[in-house]
Order: sequence, then C-alpha cells, then structure tokens
Amino acid sequence: MEQITVKATIKATPNKVWGVWTTPEHIKIWNTPSNDWHTTRAKNDLRVGGKFLSRMEAKDGSFGFDFTGTYDEVSPFECIAYTMDDGRKAKTNFSQKENYTEIITVFDPETQNSIEMQKEGWQAILNNFKKYTESL
Repeated sequence: MEQITVKATIKATPNKVWGVWTTPEHIKIWNTPSNDWHTTRAKNDLRVGGKFLSRMEAKDGSFGFDFTGTYDEVSPFECIAYTMDDGRKAKTNFSQKENYTEIITVFDPETQNSIEMQKEGWQAILNNFKKYTESL
C-alpha cells in the first residue's frame, strides 16, 4: 500500500521545533486536527525502544482513542521513526533551511478511513503544530 506524506515549513530553529514536537506539555496543546478535538494525555519516552502515547478525544465526549507506538529511530533535531501499535510505520524528518525548519512525515495508512481523509487529518495536526510553534 502506498504511504501518505504531509509537510510543513515552520519559522523556527530545529531546536525549538524539536522541543515543541517532543514535549508532552506542548503535545497536549498542538496535537489536534480541529477545535472540536483535544489531546487529554501525552507521554513520551523519546529513545529507541521507548513508547509514546497521545490520548485524543472529541470535546463532546462522543469518541476517543489512544495513539500509541514504539520508537525505531531517534536522531535529535533530524529524524523520528516509529511503529504504531497496529504495526504501521511512520517517519518524520526535520530539515533546517535558511530561517525555518521543514518537517516531512511519511506514514502507512490504516484501512478504516480513506487516504484523503487520513492525509487531511494528519496535515491539519501538522498545520496546528506550525501555528502553535510560531506563536511561542
């Protein structure tokens, strides 16, 4: 199956981008595709073999799920790769450009939702990350 790619350009240093991307207190703020969702809990053991968890819930209480996995690669300020608990893989690269950092995430799609819906959802989260990081 074809992988999905999402990307964003953030006006911030790789150091700042990395910190906001990997710190649970920040993750709980930016990790949402829309205003009717929120991340109520985040844990992050940022090392190869370490686990992560983000609890995402609809604000009206109608639905929620744990986004979980295990890190396969952690190269500070450059790359994070992981395997989700359902076996799918994802990799995020952080590239420093002149006065910004480019983030590109490539991931295996799941089978319940359309490719387009998954791409839109992950891109919306990445756009929220960009907005939040640039506001700090």
